[in-house]
Amino acid sequence: MFTGLIQGLGKIKPLSSDSWQITFISHSDVIMHDLTYGDSVAVDGVCLTVEEILKDGFIATASPETLRRTTLAREETQARYVNLETSLRVGGKVGGHFVMGHVDGMGELVAAEQTATSWEMTFAAPDAIARYIVPKGSIAINGISLTVATYQPEHCQFTAAVIPLTYSETNLSHLVPGSWVNLEADILGKYVEKFISPGKTHHQEDISPAFLVEHGYL
Repeated sequence: MFTGLIQGLGKIKPLSSDSWQITFISHSDVIMHDLTYGDSVAVDGVCLTVEEILKDGFIATASPETLRRTTLAREETQARYVNLETSLRVGGKVGGHFVMGHVDGMGELVAAEQTATSWEMTFAAPDAIARYIVPKGSIAINGISLTVATYQPEHCQFTAAVIPLTYSETNLSHLVPGSWVNLEADILGKYVEKFISPGKTHHQEDISPAFLVEHGYL
């Protein structure tokens, strides 16, 4: 589990069709501080397991499902920057929101406009992810915890206001319209959908205030 607060940037280099070398290029001391074999690291929001630790990075392998859903297998990832975050420690601060590192799918940058105080970035999302997007809700973009400012359901597009620090310290500043990004919707929305949808584990008629209290929703 992660928080969506990026700790540094790295470069990714494919070693095979499912294996990558990630090299730190910023704040490596923060990430390397207690990194060990078997640790989880979010690479552009994708939870990967450290299989080998190098002097200035690590090696990790991705499953076929991860390759299908994320930007890792896309050719343009071979020479670009990736956002890095180590897993949340028990008792650690949750400055963003709970990010699982289980990417739902890919979205696309539509536009980025600089304002007096921030960058307004608009993304397109596939229907399977767009249904979980709500204004003022949370979403992870390339592993970055961001707040949805506006949502246009007719276009499956949403806008996030990105402060200058986040923009400059992550790979958002390297995106151009048409760039693919990894999207992870808020896990809370997925659980709520499961509980209230007919044909799931619980039928809609079974939902009651008592049921929601029992499961921590009220």
